[in-house]
Amino acid sequence: KVSGGAVSKLAKIKVVRKAIARILTVYNQKQKAEARKQYKGKKYQPLDLRPKKTRAIRRALKTEQKFMKTPKQKTKASNFPMRRFAVTM
Repeated sequence: KVSGGAVSKLAKIKVVRKAIARILTVYNQKQKAEARKQYKGKKYQPLDLRPKKTRAIRRALKTEQKFMKTPKQKTKASNFPMRRFAVTM
């Protein structure tokens, strides 16, 4: 934090701060990429490497879970299939 001082000095400080931010950004990106590579294909991943999406989407059932049927539902569907009607004109 700088209070007052020469304008040229303030400009230099800004440039240095931006340069540091750039370096840290690249450093953090590399670190995250390495972590992603390390956890690729594993059963569990750290929370910050998982897809963010939305809270509702994360908590929703997976597609295959959503369309699963209980044994009773399967039996009923096979025993009572949709009826077909022959319509004549």
